[in-house]
Amino acid sequence: MMNAAFQRKPFRTGTCASSWSFTKRFIAPAVFLFACWWSVAAPAEATIKFVRDHLNIETSQGQTYRFEVELAVTPQQRAQGLMFREEMGRFEGMLFLFDREAPRSFWMRNTLLSLDLIFLNSKGEIVRIAPDAVPLDETPIPSGVPASAVLELLGGTAEDLALALGDRIRHRAFSP
Repeated sequence: MMNAAFQRKPFRTGTCASSWSFTKRFIAPAVFLFACWWSVAAPAEATIKFVRDHLNIETSQGQTYRFEVELAVTPQQRAQGLMFREEMGRFEGMLFLFDREAPRSFWMRNTLLSLDLIFLNSKGEIVRIAPDAVPLDETPIPSGVPASAVLELLGGTAEDLALALGDRIRHRAFSP
């Protein structure tokens, strides 16, 4: 015979009180924790604002192309960049500006679009083009040479416009 202390009591089903107790004890806290997690894990894109501006790309073939860009100037803006964007116009981009020339390295974490990364010196001259960066890839994309800015455009744009090393970006951030 089993000791009464070790006997299992039957689970009560069908009572409103037990269902409500289960909801209060388990479901409500789980929903609350999920909501807290979601608010932290959700993309911060909506909270970081970017100034919109324009620039011109002048090629060695004498062509000039105008782009509407967002400026990434603060560390928070540069960290966010184009993450979580699902679309971008053909003549739109983002210009990352730094205080000085130095080797730069970018990656495509949380970036859903294929991008061309165009590294620029302090005069706005193209010093490296990294074409068609793979979306979501966390492999570093180094500048290889010192750069003071990076222009991100839709993947394939550099090839379509025949951009080359030495072509120039005209923007107020660069010395003439």
